Amino acid sequence: MDPSYVPLASAINHYAGRHPDEPDVGHFRDWLATEAKPFHRETLAGHFTGSAWLVSADGVRVLLMHHRKLQRWLQPGGHADGEADLANVALREAEEETGLTDLVVMPSLFDLDRHVIPARGQEPEHWHYDARYVVQARGSEAFEANEESLGLAWREIADIARDEASDPSLRRMARKWLAQR
Repeated sequence: MDPSYVPLASAINHYAGRHPDEPDVGHFRDWLATEAKPFHRETLAGHFTGSAWLVSADGVRVLLMHHRKLQRWLQPGGHADGEADLANVALREAEEETGLTDLVVMPSLFDLDRHVIPARGQEPEHWHYDARYVVQARGSEAFEANEESLGLAWREIADIARDEASDPSLRRMARKWLAQR
């Protein structure tokens, strides 16, 4: 294994110990151990991504984006583009996609989610191995959407946890967040 992958492998193992019943953990371990370039979007079968569970300073709300390509409300995040430090990827994407500054990323994995991205143009259907980290807003919460979203909104985490119409992974993260508070 590439030495730069060891911190993520360790984080996945630690996460698995905290969440032994989550089905995606094995896929993450296998992908990291067997794929030659798991952090590159040029790996057409799939690649690692980093996302931010971007919470307000008081921890009551989360900032979601209405994703332009997927037409769904999701957390900010994106491609690793070769970077193995997915916590840094999550922080970078949160800043780029929300315009917020003075953000702090928590170092441990918060959630893992493997999901299919539909084919689009020349890009085939592929897997995203999405590592999610808590990122907290410490300064202004005034956001500014970029071209990747149709809009941004702060939502009450408790409301997401109860809303059966919300994305299942958003509900899972909301429930995890509420359980640890």
